[in-house]
Amino acid sequence: MVDHIYLFMGIQGSGKGTQAERLSKALSIPHISTGDIFREVINQNSPLGEELRAILNRGDLVPDELTSRMVRERLSRPDAAKGFILDGYPRTQGQVEHLDQMLAEMGRSIRAVFFFDLPEEETVARLEPRRVCTKDSSHIYHLVNKPPKQDMVCDIDGAPLKQRDDDKPEAIRKRVAEYKRETLPLLDHYRQKDLVRRIDAMQSIDAVTEEVLKIANA
Repeated sequence: MVDHIYLFMGIQGSGKGTQAERLSKALSIPHISTGDIFREVINQNSPLGEELRAILNRGDLVPDELTSRMVRERLSRPDAAKGFILDGYPRTQGQVEHLDQMLAEMGRSIRAVFFFDLPEEETVARLEPRRVCTKDSSHIYHLVNKPPKQDMVCDIDGAPLKQRDDDKPEAIRKRVAEYKRETLPLLDHYRQKDLVRRIDAMQSIDAVTEEVLKIANA
């Protein structure tokens, strides 16, 4: 049986979240993001959840060991038995090493690392028009691709929309620089294993999906 384990890597705005959801449905495997894991742990109101909440409230990075412990627990669940998509992990060299060790202990291996490549200017162009509801930040709009029916007002609850500070051009460029410095070097580790599959994220969403599915089903 093919072990459908995939890593999705790419800067915010590259569309990797959308593609992860599509591949998840196509293969009936979970799309696992560190953001979702963190939210789930925090909502449990456990000692670990309180520790994680305090770290994030301080604006600190979650330590590699703690992140990897939560990822390990998630990968051990029954729904991940025939495969999974990891989105947003690993992000550091330490996490790469933790994941290698984790999978070795499970007797499993990565099938492919999808790298969604997007130029910096396109990243800014895609993220800058994003707006979020001031009442519920999960209500997300895009002034070009998904505008609200009424200008700067949430369709769902009527609350005003706002631009998040980290969606302003200078903040986006800072994130791109951090990504290039910290995450891009990790691709070399997987290139040495011939696992990296570069995807041109400038293509249409459907064209990217077709390419991803072709590789996954090869």
